Amino acid sequence: MNVRVATIQDAKGIARVHVDSWRTTYKGIVPNSFLENMSYADREERWKEMIPHHQVFVAENEAGEIVGFSSGGLERFGKYPDYQGEVYAIYILEQYQGLGLGTKLLEPIVQYLKENGINRMLVLVLAENSATYFYESLGAKRIGTEELEIAGKKLVEFVYGWEDLSEF
Repeated sequence: MNVRVATIQDAKGIARVHVDSWRTTYKGIVPNSFLENMSYADREERWKEMIPHHQVFVAENEAGEIVGFSSGGLERFGKYPDYQGEVYAIYILEQYQGLGLGTKLLEPIVQYLKENGINRMLVLVLAENSATYFYESLGAKRIGTEELEIAGKKLVEFVYGWEDLSEF
């Protein structure tokens, strides 16, 4: 597996992973109507806009197909002022989960933050998402909870933080 910086040409592959991984990861958590209405074309356009302005990384299988992606950068909400960095997203196709790709996709985000003098980072994860265990296994501690609404359903997000990225 290869992890590299994403280019605009990767938007289609990222969109596929984004939609497909949401449909498997959030089935039974996020309303089905929302998941069914996710569009590859819409996500591709969003990623074309975001890639030039964000830190986005892709994981490729041996055939060069995108099977996962991550994104991160400066903390976006200002609710946790002690944490200047944030993991925005890590998504991996279901059949490639559990192979260490999550950690490989997290590493370039951590590296980018450290290179920019940021030593603390957070991530928001739906409470019902099993990825909570992934972040805990990498040393993240739960520092808060947030609520959000998707397609009329109220959901809880756990906020995890890393106090010291030099230990990552």
